[in-house]
Amino acid sequence: MPAISLVVCLRKERDFLARLLRHAEGCYDDLVVVHDGPEFEVGVPPPVAAPPAEMAMDYAEIPAGSPIPPFYRAPTLPPKPGSTHELVLQHGGRYFEGPRCYQQEPHWPFAWSQAEHDWILRLDADEYPSTGLKEWLCKFRATEELLENVSGYLGIWPLWNGSRKVGTNLPPFRVFLFNKRRVRFFGMVEQGPTPDTMFEPVRLEICHKPTRKSYGIENLMFRGQAYRWRHVIAASLLEPPTRLPCWRWNDPAWPDYWECIRQTPFLTAISRGFRSLPSQLRFCWKFRCWVPMDALLGTALHQVLMPITYMRVRSKDLLKS
Repeated sequence: MPAISLVVCLRKERDFLARLLRHAEGCYDDLVVVHDGPEFEVGVPPPVAAPPAEMAMDYAEIPAGSPIPPFYRAPTLPPKPGSTHELVLQHGGRYFEGPRCYQQEPHWPFAWSQAEHDWILRLDADEYPSTGLKEWLCKFRATEELLENVSGYLGIWPLWNGSRKVGTNLPPFRVFLFNKRRVRFFGMVEQGPTPDTMFEPVRLEICHKPTRKSYGIENLMFRGQAYRWRHVIAASLLEPPTRLPCWRWNDPAWPDYWECIRQTPFLTAISRGFRSLPSQLRFCWKFRCWVPMDALLGTALHQVLMPITYMRVRSKDLLKS
């Protein structure tokens, strides 16, 4: 029967994590939580940039039982009352703090290396399994035999307008469970695990309920984290993906989606900006799903802003050199 490690990488989302752990009770056998930077940060935060160079390694190659890398720490002092550290220990989990990266993806490879089990339940702190998905996970853990040609499973990820979910008949596309021995990955936001074989769709919902809208133009233009994500993506693209924290990834070439931004950022911004909305509308027609127009326009804008941000960051880098 497969055992599951719940892995969560976050920053200052203790209350969300408490909700997730409450709803996910009975769905996992092991808990690993990695905090992006110190939970109680002292001094001026580091500048927004690509993950520190010392983090660049293939964490899948770290032998079991090895000391953790020096840039990660497992606090040994008693946790502060009301802290994320305290919450994790109360649920029998292990808590780590890593370098400040302004995104969670660079911490995934390290977190997976610390997971006791091969099957990883990957949820954001502001997500939790729906009732149906929780039942599915419990049945999965009781399964005697699993298909070896399945690298993981995809769930439905509804949009959230700040008070309720929106959109109907969305297809499964969000990876929520995978076998870490059957995927490859490099640690950059917008990049998901690449399966060795296939991801199996499961028509069950992952509840995503942040305090804000999870989509839209305002979410992309006026949210500080969205700016930081684009800037980190752009700074990361200046080097090969192997200069990022990796998991079973040893190819220095960028996948085509990212290489287009590197080679022709201006043309990519124009092309993707014009093609995004028609492509999304065809997608909605194909699956007979409804998505708010604000979400479609926000996605199109995001496709434009990423290459533009890369051009700006690349220009500054050339001036420095």
